Amino acid sequence: MWLALIAALSFQVQLGRDYRVGDLALTTDVTIAAVDADGRPVADYAGRVRVDGIAGVDEVAVDGGKATLRGATLTADEVVVRAPDGATGRAAVRRVPGFLSLLPPLVAIALAIWLRQALVALFAGIWLGALFVHGFDPLAATLRAFDTYLPQQVADTGNAQILLFTLALGGMVGIISKTGGSKALVDLVARRASSRRSGMLSAAIAGIVVFFDDYANCLLVGNTVRPFTDSRRISREKLSFLVDATAAPVSTIALVSTWTGYQLGQLDHAGVDLGAGAYDFFLQMIPYSFYSLLTIAFVFMIAASQRDFGPMLAAERRAIREGLLVRPGGQPLADAELTDMAPPDGARLYWQHAALPIGFVIVCVVVGLYAVGVDLLGPDAEDASLREIVSAAGDDAFKVLLWASFGGSVVALASGLATRSISLYQGVDAWVQGAKSMMMACFILVLAWGIGDICKTHMQTGDWLMSVVSPGAHWMPMIVFVVSGLISFATGSSFSTMAIVIPIAAPMVWGVTHPGDVERVATMAAVLSGAVFGDHCSPISDTTIMASMASAADHIDHVRTQLPYALLCAAVAAAVGYLPAGFGISPVVSLPAGVAILAGVLYLVGRRADA
Repeated sequence: MWLALIAALSFQVQLGRDYRVGDLALTTDVTIAAVDADGRPVADYAGRVRVDGIAGVDEVAVDGGKATLRGATLTADEVVVRAPDGATGRAAVRRVPGFLSLLPPLVAIALAIWLRQALVALFAGIWLGALFVHGFDPLAATLRAFDTYLPQQVADTGNAQILLFTLALGGMVGIISKTGGSKALVDLVARRASSRRSGMLSAAIAGIVVFFDDYANCLLVGNTVRPFTDSRRISREKLSFLVDATAAPVSTIALVSTWTGYQLGQLDHAGVDLGAGAYDFFLQMIPYSFYSLLTIAFVFMIAASQRDFGPMLAAERRAIREGLLVRPGGQPLADAELTDMAPPDGARLYWQHAALPIGFVIVCVVVGLYAVGVDLLGPDAEDASLREIVSAAGDDAFKVLLWASFGGSVVALASGLATRSISLYQGVDAWVQGAKSMMMACFILVLAWGIGDICKTHMQTGDWLMSVVSPGAHWMPMIVFVVSGLISFATGSSFSTMAIVIPIAAPMVWGVTHPGDVERVATMAAVLSGAVFGDHCSPISDTTIMASMASAADHIDHVRTQLPYALLCAAVAAAVGYLPAGFGISPVVSLPAGVAILAGVLYLVGRRADA
């Protein structure tokens, strides 16, 4: 009887993830369970079994009929288990061709541009990624997209805080509009800045001033400046470009921002000897952040010269000649209930209704970041610099944004009630309408996070792309800039790109260079700039979406009109910045040359929309 039981015994081998992308290493959980001939668990089985196909593991002790290996690295396309008594079990590993990992983001981007419908395009990308992950089973891909990949994004605390921050800031803007604060502030600014040029310059300067966070930058600057730019017939496409181009490019090189701590953390854990502290190394990188610096310079060139080219020129001419701020048929991410919300008839307009809540948000973010940093550092805060304190806030920066946005809503409501510009009912209703206007953007954000998670976690898009690139030292800065841009474009996330590329690129360039070589600094700066470049071009980027949302622009129109400008700045950054940097040319030479080339192209190709 016992011999018959032994003969019938076998093992079920279950893999937490049963597929490998290209030749990338597969790390997953492995569960080994003893079962009888009918597949039922044999709970009293105990013994050691031989395991083939897992790195560093030859034998595993099975106790109580089961054994689990956490974070096992598979070395073959099959895991085989053998017991001394002859019982066996195996699990096969599917191999997904590496190039398929690029298809979900590329399909989403292509559909977004073709259909001009971001929701459909983003979901198609998620579904396609799920199709590859679940063995080309369309039903499983559909079900997992709805019950796993999308809910995971909303359940993430950081993502939920961003969504609430977005809704609360929309509600605050709704109250400001209802009290007439927006109109009063615009009228005040209009007396000092009465031209299209001054309007665009005001938007650009505001983007530089709100340097401490890219999300806050997009939503604050866009919502604040939009009424004035509308009155000067500046297209929503142009406004969204001005907002987007002074958000991430500014935050990534700011001495103190919510980006600083994250970037320093990535550098500190790059697995190489920086030769100095992470912050000192970061300071050395700033002059080599060619894309960010050239983009900021290009923004002011366009605003000052009023010249444009390509789709942006057509959008500006439409706004000036026809008064159409948005393309006919376009779908602004903030609806008309917010942008057209008017104060009650006969209400006296106070610019303070806008200035107080907006000022509160800015002060609250700055003070909040400082307070959170001090709290997290504890006793070490006494000897810490301002930069170290703000950087310590890290992921808790999202909490600060929540405090600021809801606090700003309260200040906006209190301001309106104090002057009797609105009633309590009108104020609450205005907040709800303002928050509701952000729902489309929130849906797009969730979908964008979903496809980013598919690409990074499940399809390993960035890891595979880096695995097929291995340039020499002199070419490293330019190649890494391009690859980082492609990864950021495909994933829609600057932060994910940095997390993917820095641990791979740093050992590569350190291995072929010497301490003090400029290629090291230039390559790490290329990662940051490339991440921002791809982020700017990608319709699935959260900051690009927020720029469209705060500017009340059609999202695909924003991407389509911004793309030629981003590509131009990237081409100049690569050819005049990163390529020469790999051969030792100083930014003192490269940056002025890049600015001169951008100015020349704008002068030769650009035209004034009002001409």
